[in-house]
Amino acid sequence: MKNKQAEEIFRKFLKSGKNRITPERFEVLEAALEFEGHFGADDLYIIMKNADSSVSRATVYKTLELLAQCELISKRHFGDNITRYESSFKKQVHDHLICVDCGKIIEFSDPRIKQIPEEISEGLGFNFESYSFNIFGRCKDPKKCKNYRKK
Repeated sequence: MKNKQAEEIFRKFLKSGKNRITPERFEVLEAALEFEGHFGADDLYIIMKNADSSVSRATVYKTLELLAQCELISKRHFGDNITRYESSFKKQVHDHLICVDCGKIIEFSDPRIKQIPEEISEGLGFNFESYSFNIFGRCKDPKKCKNYRKK
């Protein structure tokens, strides 16, 4: 595995929850951390199968859930009833702009956004832990959107 620190975090997490520690789970960890951008469980499974992995679809699904629980990857929902994942290991906090026509996802970061949930949490008597911020819109340029709709 290329990332020993992530491997050790995952190993400790698996032990603490009395989960089995298997080579297949670490194979899924490596594939998930190497994936550029957002992916569905089936996307990752197909990529791994095409790379001659013997990992099962069920193992991919279960391992992705475990990786999300130990916060090495993040679950994302972009309004299309598909759970997507992305690596959150050593990655800057960011938000998403999603085209509702073509599904294009643009990541962005603006420090002003992080202050808002912290202030709201404090004002309402909560301890802030995390937030998820997605903006849904449509591509303005028809050349960049395969499903562009005129208003």
